[in-house]
Amino acid sequence: MVSGLSQRERRTVLVGGLLALCLLTAFIAHVAVGFGGRSTDALFNTWIYSALMLTSAAACLLRAALVRRERVVWALLGVGLLLYTGGEIYYAAVLAGRETVPIPSPADGGYLAFYPLAYAALIALLRARVGVFPVARWLDGAIVGSAVAALAAAFALGPIVDASSEGQTLAVATNLAYPIADLTLLTMVATAASFTGWRPGRSWAVVGAGLLLLAVSDGVYLLQAANGTYVEGTILDAGWPCGVLLVACAAWIEPGTGEPLRSRAVRIIAIPAAAALVAICIQAAERFTTAPTAAAVISLLTLIAVVVRLVLSLRESQGEVRTRAQESRTDELTGLPNRRALTLDLERAITRPAATGSLRLLALFDLDGFKLYNDTFGHPAGDALLERLGGQLELFAASKGSAYRLGGDEFCLLVECTAAEVDAIIAGAGAALSERGEGFAIAASQGSVLLPSEAGSMKEAMQLADRRMYANKASERTSAGSQSRDVLLTALRERQPQLAEQAVDVAELALAVAGELGMEAEQRDETYRAAQLHETGKMAIPDAILNKPGPLEESEWKFVHRHTLIGERIIASAAALVPVARLVRSSGERWDGSGYPDSLRGDQIPLGSRVVAVCEAYAAMVSERPYSVAMRPSRALEELRRSAGSQFDPEVVTAFEQIARQRSLPIGSEPEKRPGGATRAASTPSP
Repeated sequence: MVSGLSQRERRTVLVGGLLALCLLTAFIAHVAVGFGGRSTDALFNTWIYSALMLTSAAACLLRAALVRRERVVWALLGVGLLLYTGGEIYYAAVLAGRETVPIPSPADGGYLAFYPLAYAALIALLRARVGVFPVARWLDGAIVGSAVAALAAAFALGPIVDASSEGQTLAVATNLAYPIADLTLLTMVATAASFTGWRPGRSWAVVGAGLLLLAVSDGVYLLQAANGTYVEGTILDAGWPCGVLLVACAAWIEPGTGEPLRSRAVRIIAIPAAAALVAICIQAAERFTTAPTAAAVISLLTLIAVVVRLVLSLRESQGEVRTRAQESRTDELTGLPNRRALTLDLERAITRPAATGSLRLLALFDLDGFKLYNDTFGHPAGDALLERLGGQLELFAASKGSAYRLGGDEFCLLVECTAAEVDAIIAGAGAALSERGEGFAIAASQGSVLLPSEAGSMKEAMQLADRRMYANKASERTSAGSQSRDVLLTALRERQPQLAEQAVDVAELALAVAGELGMEAEQRDETYRAAQLHETGKMAIPDAILNKPGPLEESEWKFVHRHTLIGERIIASAAALVPVARLVRSSGERWDGSGYPDSLRGDQIPLGSRVVAVCEAYAAMVSERPYSVAMRPSRALEELRRSAGSQFDPEVVTAFEQIARQRSLPIGSEPEKRPGGATRAASTPSP
């Protein structure tokens, strides 16, 4: 039932519906099997029949009054059914007892007034539930509707028209209005079903079935009346109350969402083919029999609509092929040509000679700082940045060649130029792919190749440009991040020489574990640097705490636990090391969430931080400390295994063991046994 009704309103609608169903059941039993006998004909054929019609009209009007949604639709149908019922009542009360019934009469006015209101309601319902109709959908509806109209006209219109063509002009027009109105209603229902993609939803299907039943019942009645075979009180008489009650039921059913047919073949091929077959059969029948002229004309219009639809389908298919081909060569985000387009253009560039004195330049670009930008501002902002930079590169390359986006943060330029122009073009493209703002700086590493002098094939050109680009990126990292790192390591070495030397060992091991885990090159580099600098914050810890031989007090532990935050602040002061600073911050976190400073758990901890934590714990256990005796490497590995799943990531521990087996000696040298010496377990945080 439709939403938005009070409990009392729902109860009223349900009781009314149940009463109408009981009356309809009794009426069908009377006309089908003679329930109640002949003496009750007046009761059923007049009173109960009229009550059912009035109930249906009232149900539609009540829906329009109580529910705002689609109010116009149900008001039109309610008024139409009320006028139709008025015609029935007038006919039963005034005209039924006369020997001759005048045509037209007020009853005819009530009957015929229903149809235009029903048409308007159908159109309003389609507008409300389907919205805008594309041209193809209009044609599909026209084809289906005209095919149904042609079929109905071929079978029923001839006898009805012949029987209605005698008498005064107004009477003839009135008699002809009925079959035309029914035929139009039938056509509109079929057209509307096509508009919904043959998945109309619950209430739409019920209202369509009700109107279809009304049109068919009236058409059969007109055909039987024309042939002189109509008998009152048969099952045919149940068609009208059944039809209007279906319409009334639809008023109180939630619309539902019917999915259109997924197969385009039904819309493009099956519907036009079936309609064309119907039209061809009618055209053939018209040649050999006496098919009505109207049926022949409508079937001819159907064939014309089918031809137009097929032409439109062909144009749609060609357009889709062109669109798919374009999309396969275009980057969705930036609109630039993609890697596939570059491959095609590069193959043509290599095989086609350049103009005299010119070379072809292939330049690959990879954004520096984009990962940090994405992590800081989010992926939507990252996508917007890529779109802006792609637009700037395209604008720069407009008069020189073509710009491409290869995926991720990689761009490409393919231009024809002289040797003297190469440096200026690369510098201009790099500037187009650069942007600075508060808290971020984006630049681009590049690798370029001149064709065909440096590469004779597409594959060779791409590989050479790629190698040069990453060599350029590595040198830039060295020039920026490494200088800052060297300063910090020097300061750490001066403050705590033992910590600095251990940090170097941890870094080498962390790099090997990162490789074993399959981390990308940039992630491995960040993990390596974080392992080198993870002790930086301990420079702020007093020597009395850092070198204390006995257990630390609670207040001292709280002070020690701040070292990752202090380290983050120090390291992040160098813009090139901001990603490294974030890994250092989380190097004290535990897999079970009991670590510091943010109590991160499981995969919430950055993978690089998890790697550093395992490697640092192992290095601490196998090294001499003021507060503990070094463990044997085998014992340290056992401690790591025991703490996997609580303090450490189990996968990282497994990768660490694999690296340990590959090395001849683990980090640190075998310590001498010291009787009575105590060791501090890996699971105990160390200063």
